[in-house]
Amino acid sequence: MSNTPKNKLWQKAYGLDAKIEAFTVGRDRELDLQLAPFDIAGSLAHGKMLSEVGLLPPKEYELLANKLRQLYQKAIAGEFSIEEGVEDVHSQVEMLLTSALGDIGKKIHSGRSRNDQVLVDLRLFFRAELAKIVRQIETLSTLLLEKAEANKEVLLPGYTHLQVAMVSSFGLWFSAYAESLTDDLELWRATHHIINQNPLGSAAGYGSSFPLNRQRTTELLGFRELAYNVVHAQMGRGKTELNFSFALAGTAQTLGKMAMDVCLYNSQNFGFLKLPDDLTTGSSIMPHKKNPDVFELLRGRCNQLLTLPAQMAQLNGNLPSGYHRDFQLLKEVLFPAISQMKQVLDLTTYAITHLEVKDNLLEDEKYRLLYSVEAVNAAVLEGLPFRDAYQKIGAEIAAGTFDPPRELGHTHEGSLGNLCLPQIKNKIDSVMEQFNFLSWEEAMAQLTN
Repeated sequence: MSNTPKNKLWQKAYGLDAKIEAFTVGRDRELDLQLAPFDIAGSLAHGKMLSEVGLLPPKEYELLANKLRQLYQKAIAGEFSIEEGVEDVHSQVEMLLTSALGDIGKKIHSGRSRNDQVLVDLRLFFRAELAKIVRQIETLSTLLLEKAEANKEVLLPGYTHLQVAMVSSFGLWFSAYAESLTDDLELWRATHHIINQNPLGSAAGYGSSFPLNRQRTTELLGFRELAYNVVHAQMGRGKTELNFSFALAGTAQTLGKMAMDVCLYNSQNFGFLKLPDDLTTGSSIMPHKKNPDVFELLRGRCNQLLTLPAQMAQLNGNLPSGYHRDFQLLKEVLFPAISQMKQVLDLTTYAITHLEVKDNLLEDEKYRLLYSVEAVNAAVLEGLPFRDAYQKIGAEIAAGTFDPPRELGHTHEGSLGNLCLPQIKNKIDSVMEQFNFLSWEEAMAQLTN
């Protein structure tokens, strides 16, 4: 057996077998780089609180704070690294503090455990990533509403069971996805509300005998509230990731369906939309091919994201309260998924910006039956009972004598003639206001600058 260097917060008098260490550390060194700014911010808040309750002399805190702020700037600039043999970001930060400040650096861990360190790091990280995703969703929703307004008069065949059904429009289609994303924003809002609770001070899940002021670290880190019960705070590990995965999957479902529509509508047999040539790929043997690969891959990535809740639930499955090393694996699944969602939103917004819609689609004879419901409704308005009108128009269609009306009389809210685009925009604005990201962004800026 070979033993590893003693660069661990839990280090004992003995070393750890190198093979065991490699397995237990896993991808932590790589993934923890994303947590570095948040781990440092958590240490700033914790150290400030320790100085205020008398567990750390104020002058020593100032020395720690100056060094931590230097490390924070390096972390956000992408210049922070976790050295070989150092287990994780928490160990690296404390090692750097101790190296620079001696015994003062060793005092920063009083009253906390690596468990609540990672809990607060993850919540701060998820909160920041959530804000990025939500703002991307807002941008895409606004774009879809603009597209809906610009194309509200352009008619489109509507389908059920992939059969020609009723008249639709591009205004209706674009704004449907804008409003669906608004529902997704509500799920993100609930996720943000759950995440934005402070677990710091719960230590290993059973609190501390030190006179900690957990409300103070809540204020310093901009959390809306404490996760009061220390066992509950620890049980947030795993559940926080599960809630985040639900929001990711909900948005993926919306974006995946839209990507599928574009793939379908772009095909020659439908021909409703056109992707610019430079957004398509070709075939190695068919010179005419212009493939919508970008939307096929967006659809595929969204389908991958739809599996997240199941993966989170399986990793959490059958675990009792308290910390378990299984939780480490959640990062390996969720961190790449977050990056994937940001990329999907970015590419979707870019590609939708360049989509071209086709006009006069309903002049094609194969769409004449789209107007059958209009004919039934016209007969009802003239006094015929609905069921009789339905039978009458059905008989005309069967006999080949149906002469479709081309006038549309849709006036109710959300229909072809009344898209309610301002009301949908108000929905988006209303839910965005409820996030109140600025409250914690300002707190974090004040703490770290």
